[in-house]
Amino acid sequence: MTPTTQSGQPDPSTAKGPGPAFATITSHYYPMLVGLFVGVMMISNITGTKGVVLFTDLHIDLGPLSMDGLVTDGAFYLFPLAYVLGDVISEVYGFKAMRRTILAGFFVLLIASLCFWLTIHLPAADFYDGQESFKTVAGVVPQFLAAGLAGYVVGEFLNSWVLVKMKERSGEKHLWARLLGSTVVGEFFDTLVFCSIAATALGISTWSDFVNYTIIGFVWKTLVEVAIMPLTYLFVGWLKKREPTYGSSLETAATIR
Repeated sequence: MTPTTQSGQPDPSTAKGPGPAFATITSHYYPMLVGLFVGVMMISNITGTKGVVLFTDLHIDLGPLSMDGLVTDGAFYLFPLAYVLGDVISEVYGFKAMRRTILAGFFVLLIASLCFWLTIHLPAADFYDGQESFKTVAGVVPQFLAAGLAGYVVGEFLNSWVLVKMKERSGEKHLWARLLGSTVVGEFFDTLVFCSIAATALGISTWSDFVNYTIIGFVWKTLVEVAIMPLTYLFVGWLKKREPTYGSSLETAATIR
């Protein structure tokens, strides 16, 4: 029950503001961001099938963490963009909007995997000699599929939830802290869930190899996102200025507070 004054009016000292400002999803920018997010996830799913070694002269040996070169996959330069887009959508449109985006991406990835599997098993024409190559690139390994989808859902949900919760406390201030904090949490659990499910399919059988695979993947993806944080800042600011409903929400929050 809302506390009132002696005159029967709501007590302004106990009134709560409307919370952080968010734009509505009726804008044409939102579906464009959703399409870009889903596209990035789709491309990453394909490019990620190639193993890559970077910095081959790099050697690190710190107890259980040892590294000869940086072992990653072909999506290392693109996948962090999905988290950047997730940050942008969560910051400007809120958790509910990002939840819709995550679910859309999940079902598109699931449908794509089903289509790849079905196409592989369709009888090849006599003149087609790329069956094995197509199978190698687009082949669906159930364990990898489960790992990828689980890591994606857990990581993106936590990334968005942490960012929005931090925004509820800080308002428009400290965007850098929201971007960094949500990235660390989201990327860590994404990598942990994926590696925990996919490790045996990758041939990882020892604890030290699992630690290496998990920590290196998490640190690398987080550093990439941190490196492009200035661009995220610029894009968030640009989008907020061009979303009329965000400005209205911000003015309403400021007036009530």
